[in-house]
Formats: sequence, structure tokens, C-alpha cells
Amino acid sequence: MPYSWSHTDATTRELQLWPHQSLPPKGFAGFILATFLLILLPLLPVLGSVVLWGLLPFLMLAVAGLWYALGRNRRDAQILEILTLTESHAHLVRHNPRSAAQEWQCNRYWATTQMHETDGPVPHYVTLKGGGREVEIGAFLSEDERITLFEELDRALRP
Repeated sequence: MPYSWSHTDATTRELQLWPHQSLPPKGFAGFILATFLLILLPLLPVLGSVVLWGLLPFLMLAVAGLWYALGRNRRDAQILEILTLTESHAHLVRHNPRSAAQEWQCNRYWATTQMHETDGPVPHYVTLKGGGREVEIGAFLSEDERITLFEELDRALRP
């Protein structure tokens, strides 16, 4: 699961959530290399001719575009949500890849979890409500992971 609970001390629990990264750095490099080599195969018959220099820039542009798109996707998925639960407070911080961190906090007694099975942007949308606001948590998780997260959060927030 792309989240984990930890105890920072006897009265504080911390939940860290992050999106699943299906392509590790070695896989990224291997995919770009394999794509580059496969794109070079059609160039073998034109080696030594002027046609090679006409086709090569476009093929390299395709590899560069693929590199950029996969890198951008990886950077956009660098999200980290940290929920800290103490005896009296609940504090959620969401670190976004290209903008400032977003924060939410409230008295733990008033904090509740809600699951919107069909009304949210994704099925089984999980939110935390308290302090006059309702904030999402774990929207990037899979449907099964959101259901499990909701149950764990509901247990953790009970006094």
C-alpha cells in the first residue's frame, strides 16, 4: 500500500500517503534506452546515405518528447500527504509538486471521516471534516486502498 502509519511518540500517530510509482528510475532509463534502440532499427537500411540525416532529427525529437512526458508525469506524481494525530489535534499537510503546501487542522474530537461512494470525483472518495472545512485525503489511491484507508482513519479518529 502506498501509505504507512508510524508512531512518533506515545501519543502521536502519523500517516504518510503517496501515489504509487509504477516506473522506478531504472525502469525509466531502460524504457528510454529500449525505445531509442527500437527507433534506430528502421535507420539501418539508410546508414551512409543523406536520408539518415533527414530522418534522424525527427526520431531523436520523438525520444526527447517521450523522455519529457515521462519525466513530467513522474514530477507531477511527487505528492506527499502527512496526517498527524495527537491527543487533541488532527493536522493534515499536503505537499504538492509545483505549488505551496496545503494545510488543514482541527480539534481531534470534532474530526470525522466521510466516504462519498458516488458523489466524489472518484469512487469511494474519502474526506476529513472538521474545523469548518472538508478536505480530501488519498484521492490518488486505488478504490480498494481508499476503502481500507477510510476504515483505518475511522478507527484512528475514535476517542
